[in-house]
Amino acid sequence: MKSIKIGIYLYELAEVLDFSGPFEVFTTASRISEDTPFEVFLISENGQTVSARAGYKVVPDYSIKDHPELDVLLVVGGDHTQEMNKTAVLAWIAQQASKVTWLTSVCTGAFLLANAGALRAHKVTTHWDDVLDLRKLHPDLEVMEGVRWVQQDKQLTSAGISAGIDMSLQLVSLLHSDLLAEKTAHQMDFDWTKNPL
Repeated sequence: MKSIKIGIYLYELAEVLDFSGPFEVFTTASRISEDTPFEVFLISENGQTVSARAGYKVVPDYSIKDHPELDVLLVVGGDHTQEMNKTAVLAWIAQQASKVTWLTSVCTGAFLLANAGALRAHKVTTHWDDVLDLRKLHPDLEVMEGVRWVQQDKQLTSAGISAGIDMSLQLVSLLHSDLLAEKTAHQMDFDWTKNPL
Protein backbone atom coordinates (compact mmCIF):
# COMPACT_ATOMS: atom_id res chain seq x y z
CA MET A 1 0.00 0.00 0.00
CA LYS A 2 1.36 3.41 -0.99
CA SER A 3 1.99 5.79 1.91
CA ILE A 4 -0.26 8.83 2.09
CA LYS A 5 1.84 11.99 2.06
CA ILE A 6 0.74 14.60 4.59
CA GLY A 7 2.19 18.12 4.57
CA ILE A 8 1.83 20.22 7.71
CA TYR A 9 2.33 23.92 7.01
CA LEU A 10 3.69 25.99 9.90
CA TYR A 11 5.08 29.49 10.32
CA GLU A 12 6.47 32.00 12.82
CA LEU A 13 4.47 31.97 16.08
CA ALA A 14 2.53 28.86 15.07
CA GLU A 15 0.81 27.13 17.98
CA VAL A 16 3.06 24.23 19.01
CA LEU A 17 0.37 21.60 19.60
CA ASP A 18 -1.33 22.56 16.31
CA PHE A 19 1.48 20.86 14.40
CA SER A 20 3.07 18.55 16.97
CA GLY A 21 -0.28 16.97 17.90
CA PRO A 22 -1.22 15.92 14.33
CA PHE A 23 2.43 14.98 13.64
CA GLU A 24 2.32 12.64 16.65
CA VAL A 25 -0.98 11.11 15.50
CA PHE A 26 0.18 10.28 11.97
CA THR A 27 3.67 9.10 12.93
CA THR A 28 2.31 6.99 15.80
CA ALA A 29 -0.26 5.44 13.46
CA SER A 30 2.53 4.50 11.05
CA ARG A 31 4.73 3.17 13.86
CA ILE A 32 2.10 0.81 15.25
CA SER A 33 0.66 -0.25 11.90
CA GLU A 34 1.81 -3.33 9.98
CA ASP A 35 2.17 -1.15 6.91
CA THR A 36 3.41 2.44 6.88
CA PRO A 37 0.23 4.29 5.93
CA PHE A 38 1.50 7.86 6.38
CA GLU A 39 4.54 9.97 5.55
CA VAL A 40 4.44 13.31 7.33
CA PHE A 41 6.40 16.44 6.40
CA LEU A 42 6.72 19.82 8.08
CA ILE A 43 6.68 22.63 5.52
CA SER A 44 7.40 26.34 5.94
CA GLU A 45 7.57 29.21 3.49
CA ASN A 46 11.34 29.09 3.02
CA GLY A 47 12.34 25.83 4.74
CA GLN A 48 14.37 27.62 7.40
CA THR A 49 14.02 27.24 11.16
CA VAL A 50 10.71 28.54 12.47
CA SER A 51 10.17 30.03 15.92
CA ALA A 52 6.77 28.80 17.02
CA ARG A 53 4.96 30.03 20.15
CA ALA A 54 7.19 30.77 23.16
CA GLY A 55 10.33 30.51 21.02
CA TYR A 56 9.91 26.78 20.28
CA LYS A 57 12.37 26.19 17.43
CA VAL A 58 11.35 23.89 14.59
CA VAL A 59 13.35 22.82 11.54
CA PRO A 60 10.93 22.10 8.67
CA ASP A 61 11.60 19.30 6.20
CA TYR A 62 10.78 21.39 3.15
CA SER A 63 9.85 24.81 1.82
CA ILE A 64 6.73 25.56 -0.22
CA LYS A 65 8.92 25.26 -3.33
CA ASP A 66 10.59 21.87 -2.86
CA HIS A 67 8.26 19.49 -1.01
CA PRO A 68 7.01 16.15 -2.36
CA GLU A 69 3.58 15.92 -3.94
CA LEU A 70 0.99 15.87 -1.16
CA ASP A 71 -2.20 13.90 -0.60
CA VAL A 72 -3.22 15.92 2.46
CA LEU A 73 -2.50 19.54 3.36
CA LEU A 74 -2.85 20.56 7.00
CA VAL A 75 -2.50 24.27 7.82
CA VAL A 76 -1.90 25.10 11.47
CA GLY A 77 -2.95 28.07 13.56
CA GLY A 78 -1.21 30.44 15.91
CA ASP A 79 -0.52 34.13 15.43
CA HIS A 80 -1.76 34.04 11.85
CA THR A 81 -2.20 37.78 11.27
CA GLN A 82 0.96 38.27 9.18
CA GLU A 83 0.79 34.89 7.50
CA MET A 84 -2.70 35.27 6.09
CA ASN A 85 -1.61 38.26 4.00
CA LYS A 86 1.46 36.68 2.37
CA THR A 87 0.73 36.52 -1.35
CA ALA A 88 3.17 33.69 -2.11
CA VAL A 89 1.91 31.56 0.77
CA LEU A 90 -1.75 32.08 -0.11
CA ALA A 91 -1.07 31.25 -3.77
CA TRP A 92 0.71 28.06 -2.70
CA ILE A 93 -2.17 27.07 -0.40
CA ALA A 94 -4.67 27.64 -3.21
CA GLN A 95 -2.55 25.58 -5.59
CA GLN A 96 -2.20 22.72 -3.11
CA ALA A 97 -5.92 22.81 -2.31
CA SER A 98 -6.68 22.13 -5.96
CA LYS A 99 -4.36 19.09 -5.96
CA VAL A 100 -4.63 17.35 -2.59
CA THR A 101 -7.32 14.81 -1.74
CA TRP A 102 -7.95 16.20 1.75
CA LEU A 103 -7.71 19.82 2.86
CA THR A 104 -7.46 20.38 6.62
CA SER A 105 -6.69 23.02 9.23
CA VAL A 106 -6.20 23.33 12.96
CA CYS A 107 -7.35 26.34 14.94
CA THR A 108 -6.80 29.64 13.08
CA GLY A 109 -5.30 27.82 10.11
CA ALA A 110 -8.84 28.17 8.74
CA PHE A 111 -8.14 31.89 8.23
CA LEU A 112 -5.28 31.05 5.86
CA LEU A 113 -7.44 28.61 3.90
CA ALA A 114 -10.24 31.18 3.68
CA ASN A 115 -7.95 34.05 2.64
CA ALA A 116 -6.42 31.82 -0.03
CA GLY A 117 -9.89 31.11 -1.43
CA ALA A 118 -9.01 27.46 -0.91
CA LEU A 119 -11.95 26.20 1.13
CA ARG A 120 -13.94 23.60 -0.79
CA ALA A 121 -16.89 23.60 1.58
CA HIS A 122 -18.58 26.40 3.48
CA LYS A 123 -18.95 24.68 6.88
CA VAL A 124 -15.82 25.29 8.97
CA THR A 125 -14.65 25.86 12.51
CA THR A 126 -11.75 27.53 14.29
CA HIS A 127 -10.63 28.39 17.82
CA TRP A 128 -13.58 29.55 19.97
CA ASP A 129 -11.93 32.93 20.50
CA ASP A 130 -11.69 33.55 16.74
CA VAL A 131 -15.12 32.41 15.53
CA LEU A 132 -16.56 35.95 15.36
CA ASP A 133 -13.53 37.30 13.50
CA LEU A 134 -13.71 34.56 10.90
CA ARG A 135 -17.43 35.21 10.43
CA LYS A 136 -16.77 38.94 9.94
CA LEU A 137 -13.93 38.41 7.48
CA HIS A 138 -15.72 35.67 5.53
CA PRO A 139 -19.51 36.05 5.89
CA ASP A 140 -19.99 33.44 3.16
CA LEU A 141 -18.73 30.73 5.51
CA GLU A 142 -20.87 28.89 8.04
CA VAL A 143 -18.49 29.03 11.00
CA MET A 144 -19.58 26.44 13.53
CA GLU A 145 -18.89 26.92 17.23
CA GLY A 146 -18.95 24.51 20.14
CA VAL A 147 -17.60 21.66 17.98
CA ARG A 148 -14.22 19.89 18.04
CA TRP A 149 -14.02 19.57 14.26
CA VAL A 150 -16.15 19.90 11.15
CA GLN A 151 -16.08 17.57 8.17
CA GLN A 152 -17.72 18.50 4.90
CA ASP A 153 -16.85 16.73 1.67
CA LYS A 154 -13.08 16.10 1.81
CA GLN A 155 -12.39 19.06 4.05
CA LEU A 156 -11.74 18.95 7.79
CA THR A 157 -11.28 21.97 10.02
CA SER A 158 -10.81 21.80 13.76
CA ALA A 159 -11.24 24.07 16.73
CA GLY A 160 -8.38 25.20 18.93
CA ILE A 161 -5.10 23.47 19.62
CA SER A 162 -5.90 20.04 21.15
CA ALA A 163 -8.90 19.60 18.82
CA GLY A 164 -6.39 19.06 16.03
CA ILE A 165 -5.54 15.70 17.59
CA ASP A 166 -9.20 14.63 17.46
CA MET A 167 -9.41 15.78 13.83
CA SER A 168 -6.21 13.93 12.91
CA LEU A 169 -7.49 10.71 14.47
CA GLN A 170 -10.66 11.14 12.42
CA LEU A 171 -8.47 11.46 9.33
CA VAL A 172 -6.60 8.26 10.24
CA SER A 173 -9.98 6.56 10.48
CA LEU A 174 -11.08 7.91 7.09
CA LEU A 175 -7.81 7.23 5.28
CA HIS A 176 -6.99 3.87 6.85
CA SER A 177 -9.37 2.38 9.41
CA ASP A 178 -11.28 3.11 12.58
CA LEU A 179 -9.31 0.32 14.25
CA LEU A 180 -5.96 2.00 13.55
CA ALA A 181 -7.33 5.33 14.78
CA GLU A 182 -8.47 3.69 18.01
CA LYS A 183 -5.14 1.93 18.48
CA THR A 184 -3.32 5.21 17.85
CA ALA A 185 -5.42 7.08 20.41
CA HIS A 186 -4.79 4.26 22.92
CA GLN A 187 -1.04 4.32 22.24
CA MET A 188 -1.04 8.09 22.79
CA ASP A 189 -3.13 7.69 25.95
CA PHE A 190 -5.58 10.14 24.43
CA ASP A 191 -9.33 10.23 24.95
CA TRP A 192 -10.46 10.55 21.32
CA THR A 193 -13.64 12.59 20.83
CA LYS A 194 -15.17 10.76 17.87
CA ASN A 195 -18.35 12.85 17.85
CA PRO A 196 -17.28 16.43 17.14
CA LEU A 197 -20.42 18.01 18.64
